[in-house]
Amino acid sequence: MSHPASIENEHAQPSAHRIGRSCVRRLLAAASIATLAGCISLAPGYTRPALPVPTSYPADTGSADTRNDAAEPVLPDWHDYFRDPRLRALIDEAMTNNRDLRVASARIEQARAVVGIRRSAQFPGIDATATAARFRLPAGLLSPRPVVGDLYDAGLLESSWEIDLWGRVREAKAAALDTLFAVESTRKAVALSLIARVADTYFGICELDERLAFTRETIASRERSRHIFARRYEVGATSKLDLEQSEILLEQARTLEAQLAQARAGEAHALDVLIGAPAHLEMRDRPLDDAAVMPSLVAGLPSSLLEARPDIVAAEQRLRAANANIGVARAAFFPRIALTSSFGSSSTELSNLFSTSAGAWAFIPNLTLPIFDAGRNRSNLQLAKAQRDEATAQYEQAIQNAFRDVADALSATTWLGAQVETARATLDAQTERARLARLRYDDGVTPFLEVLDAQRDSLSAEQQLVQTRRALLSSRVALYTALGGATAASSAGLANDSDGLAAVRNSRTDHETHE
Repeated sequence: MSHPASIENEHAQPSAHRIGRSCVRRLLAAASIATLAGCISLAPGYTRPALPVPTSYPADTGSADTRNDAAEPVLPDWHDYFRDPRLRALIDEAMTNNRDLRVASARIEQARAVVGIRRSAQFPGIDATATAARFRLPAGLLSPRPVVGDLYDAGLLESSWEIDLWGRVREAKAAALDTLFAVESTRKAVALSLIARVADTYFGICELDERLAFTRETIASRERSRHIFARRYEVGATSKLDLEQSEILLEQARTLEAQLAQARAGEAHALDVLIGAPAHLEMRDRPLDDAAVMPSLVAGLPSSLLEARPDIVAAEQRLRAANANIGVARAAFFPRIALTSSFGSSSTELSNLFSTSAGAWAFIPNLTLPIFDAGRNRSNLQLAKAQRDEATAQYEQAIQNAFRDVADALSATTWLGAQVETARATLDAQTERARLARLRYDDGVTPFLEVLDAQRDSLSAEQQLVQTRRALLSSRVALYTALGGATAASSAGLANDSDGLAAVRNSRTDHETHE
């Protein structure tokens, strides 16, 4: 049966091989045009906004001797910064099990997939097709009599592929890539925040352990005192009032012990959530050595935060993505050329489908020129610009917040260090006062109420010293975080992008068109 759609003489058609070569040449020529066209970009030129903070930290932060150093400090990785073995083990476990970090890692994979989708739009999509159809044509259409027959097709189809004359596809991919880098930096920020929370919670538990140890020593001492007063009262050597006051001192210490034990349990539960598993952290048998836990840090200049703080890096990458989206919106005002082509075989008989005479091809360019869209393209451009302005404000706000975080942490480390020394001196004075008050009472010079007040103040001074030392450690953690402390928690393989997408981001501004 003859092909119903045959119009030209079959022998007058070029061979299938020549048709294939011609079609391939057209596709290669179109690809070359697309490559050259991709050099055009309608995105505005990107310039990093000026630093919206002073060039140095306030004088009251105590960093005047270091912030103007010519060499910027290099922050150690957290493995090197936190020297306590138990703390390092807890952070390692949190890096593996913490659910917030897993969510951030999943978002990186989502952003990476979006980059792959945007990148694929730069290349033709080729599909293998095969169809079999049974048809009937009415009389008078191609023949005086009705025609019933079969039609078989097989070949390769290149779906509608846009020649990126104005860089629309290229800028969309660049925006997706910047978003990927922003998400990756956000993951680093989550990891850094997690490290800080684990460290701060751990130090909180250590503080409570030390306070509990002091309190239990005090309870043991006051139990001995109550026993002595009970014996004295039995023989009439002391009054009932003194006995009751010694009982009050003991019960106050026991109440404090219960409060501290409850607080420690709460901190332990919080640590379990952070590390994603039960910590089973035993009570410390000795106080932390503050000087050996963490080294001191040099703040450097505020400008160093731009490269070190992952939240600032993420904000700038989102700004770059918003900048690229302006180029996408601008390209919508210009014509779009799309190509569709196919090459294969077509026959009314399955046995002849792959014969030399069954070759078939099609090459269909399509030009779309926007004429009237009721202001949609203009509104999209205004939206892209407004989003760029929002991203700029968020970037500047991130820098200002980082500047304040560092300034606050510097002030805290400076003044808390002074408070620790004052608290130590206060404890020494209160301990001596309690000793003297007890001697005066034993000599009958003063009532037991003076001993009661001195011992109560001595216990309070012990607790205050431990709390201040913990606050100092927390301020050092805050400073490390505020400076963008280094984490070895970047997504594996992201820095070494095998597809070379980072090079696209760095080079896409070579042919920018300014607003």
